[in-house]
Amino acid sequence: MPSSAAARTGHRLLLSPHAVDVRRRLRARWTPKSPGAVGDTRTRPGAITSPRAGWPSELVEVGMSESSVLVTADAREGGLTSAQVAERVADGRTNAVGAQTSRSTAQIIRANVVTPFNGLLLALFIVILTTGRWQNGLFGLVIVANTAIGVFQELRAKRTLDRLAVLNAPHARVVRDGTTSEIEVAGVVADDLIELRTGDQVVADGTVTGSTGLEIDESLLTGESDPIHKTVGDEVRSGSIVVAGTGRFQATHVGADAYATRLTAEARQFTVVRSELVAGTNKLLRWISLMMLVVAPLLLWSQFRVPDTEGWQDAATGAVAALVGMVPEGLVLLTSLAFMIAAMSLARKETLVQELPAVEVLARVDTVCLDKTGTLTHGDIVFDRLVTAKDSNNKDSGKGNSHESDSGKGDGGSGSGSGSKDGDSNDGGSQEDREVREALALCAAAPDANATSSALAAEFTDPTWRNAGGIPFSSARKWSAVVAEDHGTWVLGAPEMVFPDAGDNPLLATAADIAGEGRRVLVLAHTTAPATGTDLPADLTARALVVLAEHVRDDAADTLRYFTEQGVALKVISGDNPRTVGAVAVQVGLPGISHATEAVDARTLPEDPDELADVLEHNAVFGRVTPQQKRAIVGALQRRGHVVAMTGDGVNDAMALKDADIGVAMGNGAAATRAVAQLVLLDSRFAHLPDVVAEGRRVIANIERAANLFLVKNVYSLVLALIVVATSLAYPLAPIQLTLISAVTIGIPGFILALAPNSRRYVPGFLGRVLRLAVPTGAVIGLAAFAGYLTIRGLEPTAGRTAAQTVATIVVAIASLWTLSLLARPFTAWKIALIAALAGAFALILAIPVLGNGIFLLDVTPQRLVVGAAIGAAAAFLVEIIGRVILRPVQDATTA
Repeated sequence: MPSSAAARTGHRLLLSPHAVDVRRRLRARWTPKSPGAVGDTRTRPGAITSPRAGWPSELVEVGMSESSVLVTADAREGGLTSAQVAERVADGRTNAVGAQTSRSTAQIIRANVVTPFNGLLLALFIVILTTGRWQNGLFGLVIVANTAIGVFQELRAKRTLDRLAVLNAPHARVVRDGTTSEIEVAGVVADDLIELRTGDQVVADGTVTGSTGLEIDESLLTGESDPIHKTVGDEVRSGSIVVAGTGRFQATHVGADAYATRLTAEARQFTVVRSELVAGTNKLLRWISLMMLVVAPLLLWSQFRVPDTEGWQDAATGAVAALVGMVPEGLVLLTSLAFMIAAMSLARKETLVQELPAVEVLARVDTVCLDKTGTLTHGDIVFDRLVTAKDSNNKDSGKGNSHESDSGKGDGGSGSGSGSKDGDSNDGGSQEDREVREALALCAAAPDANATSSALAAEFTDPTWRNAGGIPFSSARKWSAVVAEDHGTWVLGAPEMVFPDAGDNPLLATAADIAGEGRRVLVLAHTTAPATGTDLPADLTARALVVLAEHVRDDAADTLRYFTEQGVALKVISGDNPRTVGAVAVQVGLPGISHATEAVDARTLPEDPDELADVLEHNAVFGRVTPQQKRAIVGALQRRGHVVAMTGDGVNDAMALKDADIGVAMGNGAAATRAVAQLVLLDSRFAHLPDVVAEGRRVIANIERAANLFLVKNVYSLVLALIVVATSLAYPLAPIQLTLISAVTIGIPGFILALAPNSRRYVPGFLGRVLRLAVPTGAVIGLAAFAGYLTIRGLEPTAGRTAAQTVATIVVAIASLWTLSLLARPFTAWKIALIAALAGAFALILAIPVLGNGIFLLDVTPQRLVVGAAIGAAAAFLVEIIGRVILRPVQDATTA
């Protein structure tokens, strides 16, 4: 509100608190000039205005720089100057809080290098080096290679995703040097004057300096679901969302000082999607770590008690071999690489992954909630025709000329236009027609422009009536109002929201018929009553219908068909008229609806979550859904055990996207919606979602393969460790031999298979399924390895430890290669070639003494080869039986 002094001079002075204090101290020795020196101070509602002269230089001569505080009304209207901005940038008072899309280079290097397992392996590597047996330290080089690959691939992914994120970077409209410009959010500085419009996310904390029906949803920060009306002087917080009206605010806290930043950026990336793969892998790592803590001291104790140990070097080597075998050094690397490569693949298809596990989650989704506009339709609303009250008496009025398209979003906006495609809506029309056109032109010129008003503005232009105020559009109200000076109040919105009791009004009956064609219909109503607060004005009379249309996406039907074939339930939840939404759903072939009249009016939905869930289970299309109902629908489905994805582009979708298991935003949607989504379709094509599902399935199925390979090794290493602890025998494998087995049967094939195509449907229970296969398989291989070790020692009692380790290595390699073949099914040419190449490489190492004996400490003889092959084949046979029992239910589930 203006100060008393400013009010007396016709000024509207909006200053920072410091500037107000300066003015108070100087008021005693300064008097502003007369009102006549100021000029015309008339403003439209919500404008930020100030005097053009009469303010003394003393205001900036009180011991501070001019740029440290906004001190004049001119500066307040024109925002900061370039010099003031530069000073704040130099002081670090900017809104830069670091990239949210990916980790920094230092974080990437640290995450790949500084890990508990790398630390353990480094310690074991140092122990091996002290023994002087350098061959057994080869596992250290493998760890270096794995770490280097991880760093390289993640840096490569970071560059790709960061470049793509620039296209989706949030922007803010700031007033500087008297002009409004759009800049990146990081470029906002303290004391900037920032404009707000419907759909914006507040980018900094600040104080409102101008408001035209400004309403802000702070539920992401406070949990309070009702929008809050903001007036001049009120505070706004970063992370909140503008749901209605327009305004300006002065930034008081930016960057790390902003409220949302202090909440660890929860307002911009509010949720971290729950990844079953990540959760399962982390649980495995915890279990393995605990087992190693228990086994390690016992293992060391047992190896020093082995009768034929030749010094502490043999004991240390045996203990290190067992512990290295229990470390899943490549599993975390493969999991993260699979996510990153999936994100890079999707980036090439104009899909930005804002949280890497999101690709996996979408593959687990069993219910997709769709917002009609921008998802099933293009979202480009066009004016179709105008139907006046007298037209509604013509039975064909609902079938006039139209663009072949579909309806738009259910946000009957504050705008319209000024012209019509009707024959009797030209300049020679009746007085009633001219009033309708003037009212629509005034609505189209309202400051809170949206897609509806933009469409109508192309037809209804240059209003001659004067805007005297109004009520901005809100997704919850679904109507807006404008007050025309000397011409009453005009309301534009959804017919059933403006006239809940339509009665037998022929114009409103026509609206229902047109909505059944898939068109969006708004009613224009008039009253002489004032428009105050947020209540619908009284005594409204319907004057005309505004018919809008938009095109259905060409690929919408194919995309919906894909999800239906994959067993995913589809729910269309829109703010539009139920019959409009139903008509579009029928047009694209959505399952569960055969006629537009079958769509459910959300105003009839129960509030009880269980009752709501029952309705959702039996219906697919819902119209007139409010933003809070969208959240309730997502919550009700989740309580029934569904994994829910939500797509949308409007600010009214933001909260539901945030609550869903995965939110998918359109690139041309509201900034607030893009901010809370895990996936952003940059070109706004809903047809990309099958690609995301395919990537997610590939990641889940392939990481399950890799996890099985790694866990089998961990299990047989643990089994062997427990046996040697109990028997005080030497560990049957040397570290260099485990390195060979790991490379040939786990590391190389695991990496290739993790990146290979895989369209297997998602089956719940990743961790349990991995354990069911890996534990018995690993136990069989471990027992077989020890059997080979004992057998050759019995056949060659004087041969020494190397002979027994050679047989054990052959046994484990054969059984592990068969496990690989089990997990690689169904076979393809390249998979067969891969397994054959790996088996050939192992055979070559056995056959070449300089490799087998010189590097890998293998002493191969015909007898040892036969014993190892026979026991290995027996183990492979048991592995095959286990695999068929464990994997068959999974194969049946994915092909059902």
